[in-house]
Amino acid sequence: MPDFGRIVRRAVTSSRDPAEALRELRDQLGWEKFALVTIFVAPCHLSGLLASAINATFPDVPVIGCTTAGEITPDGIADDTIVAVGFPASHFCASVQLLTDTDKQDGAGIAKAVLDQLSEVARIAPDWQGEFAFMLNDGMARNEDRIVATIYPALGMVPLFGGSAGDGLSFHETALFAGGAFHKRASVLAILRTRCRIKVFRFDHFGPTDTRMVVTSADPERRLVREINAEPAAAEYARMVGKDPGQLSPFVFAANPVMVKVGGQYHVRAIQKIEDNGDLRFFSAIDEGLVLTVAEPEDIVTHLQRAMDELVDTHGNPDTIVACECILRKLEIDQTQARRRISSILAKNRVVGFHTYGEQFNMLHVNQTFTGVAIYAPEDADA
Repeated sequence: MPDFGRIVRRAVTSSRDPAEALRELRDQLGWEKFALVTIFVAPCHLSGLLASAINATFPDVPVIGCTTAGEITPDGIADDTIVAVGFPASHFCASVQLLTDTDKQDGAGIAKAVLDQLSEVARIAPDWQGEFAFMLNDGMARNEDRIVATIYPALGMVPLFGGSAGDGLSFHETALFAGGAFHKRASVLAILRTRCRIKVFRFDHFGPTDTRMVVTSADPERRLVREINAEPAAAEYARMVGKDPGQLSPFVFAANPVMVKVGGQYHVRAIQKIEDNGDLRFFSAIDEGLVLTVAEPEDIVTHLQRAMDELVDTHGNPDTIVACECILRKLEIDQTQARRRISSILAKNRVVGFHTYGEQFNMLHVNQTFTGVAIYAPEDADA
């Protein structure tokens, strides 16, 4: 059924046939004019025919998207689906920049392109005041920190959020969609201007403990930690969180993350996996000398409900929340058998999005967070 009666349109399909899947998505979104459509694609749907189906279905609409580590549909958390979000031209305008070969991109050129995007949306809708930037990165390129640090200063006061493309728990191959094709080792930046009220946010359900450790040997380029406290990394991490090294798994990493203090605030530095030689691979930047603090979680269901309640403003609930949620939160949700309760909260609050290999929030690349934009009806909605 079309997602009528609201501003932002949402759709989901499980069809494995690309043409049929895109027809279903378009029918659910409706046939009005869109300023931008985003798609979040489970890896099982990625095929040579998918890009052609997207282009045939949305011939005159900018479409961006990525592969996922799970999807957030209008009904909550799901796997093996394609989710689409439509931003109607009646309430939004957008400018999209595709960065290919991100390892070789010139920082000054990227910044200039961001300024051009800001000028473009200001020219299209000079009277609209709401602005936000939405960024998608290749989760396997491991250069999100550098890309977001280059882009964010050029945005000025425009808030940024986003996520890194995923590949389930395979960590093998991710892809981004823009300009009518899928790309690897790429980034996509969309800047949207809107007549709606917006709030870009991030939260996590962890707090620091008194248990700390120091990275004593690392390979920052590959996000590998070789030693912690001058001991083999995996074995020492396991000891610090009260586990046997043989017990380490994505579920243990999700339940026992470490944090770093940046600018007076703690941020999670999530562990992706243990390498065969006992090194720990992280989802974000890591370096020698970094002090890691073991984190302590709050109940994830209770925390999510409180966070959603805090997004209600004096004018009411958000029309839609577009979210990027870390894969490790999803693993914790499933490990604690909380998917049904979490999905109910997400559906009630009209959340849609995908599970990521890392999240972007303003100038930071972060992990194990729930990051997004809450979109509210404009002040003149009843006019």
